[in-house]
Amino acid sequence: MFNHKFITAALVVLMNIAAAWAENENDLDIINIEKLTGNKGTYDKNENVFKIVLPRTDIYTTVGQTKITPPMGLSCQAAFTLAGDSVIVMGDLVLLENQVNPVMSAALDNGLDVTALHNQYLWDYPKVMFMHIGGRGDQKKLAQAVGKVFAEIEKNSILPAELQKVRIDPSKTNIDTDKIDSIFQTQGKMIDGAYKFTFGRITKMEGYQIGNAMGVNTWAAFVGTDDLSIVDGEFAMYEYEVQTILKILRHSGINIVAIHNHMLMESPRVVFLHFWGVGKTTDLAKALKAAMDTQKKTAEESMK
Repeated sequence: MFNHKFITAALVVLMNIAAAWAENENDLDIINIEKLTGNKGTYDKNENVFKIVLPRTDIYTTVGQTKITPPMGLSCQAAFTLAGDSVIVMGDLVLLENQVNPVMSAALDNGLDVTALHNQYLWDYPKVMFMHIGGRGDQKKLAQAVGKVFAEIEKNSILPAELQKVRIDPSKTNIDTDKIDSIFQTQGKMIDGAYKFTFGRITKMEGYQIGNAMGVNTWAAFVGTDDLSIVDGEFAMYEYEVQTILKILRHSGINIVAIHNHMLMESPRVVFLHFWGVGKTTDLAKALKAAMDTQKKTAEESMK
């Protein structure tokens, strides 16, 4: 004869296990995410999204005579959701100018992607920039990465020392152009005190090819001397090149100024990155050339 009490108890245990398994499969580890990011958040049950919001109450930014407050756009966010057997995180970071590149390095060095960098206001002071980040993988690692990004944001930032001491007049540029030419393996052009290189890329819009002359190009302009120069410029990147180039430039100490699109509906998609670097001319040129070489490699691979 069956022991009905035993069977009933066993069924209850199995149902509890099944319920717990289902809950674990469909819920984020919210407690651990809060612990690893160092911030509390809110859970949206309908979309199964856990979002952390970090208001930048430490920033006193005005647009004209109007003070901007966190509800007006001055809040960092990081949202987590399940994606199969992994987790997706998307974030929007509010940063002072001096925080942009240290925070970008923290994101890249901890496995997050940086997907955009732009302004959201005009005439704001102090200037505020907005950086978008994303990632997919293990939720513990993603939460740890976001935590390190938030920790970097909370650090006080001042104008970088190399920018404080730089006083360069382009009209007095005196650079050994042969050295830079040898690095880039082509000849640049001196234009009003700036020694400039331009490298064309190709894409299509509505079936028509557009390239260098239409503005689809990577360029760099050097001013100063061999020992201390400034380089500014722009990378035209296909989407799959963005993260690699960002890492190379940041690891070389080159500042990222903006990441955005110039066009719509082009194929392949082109993302534009603006940069600003300070240092020895040859060091800056080598860093840029290393990033350009990755573009050449991906272009060659795509043609195979």
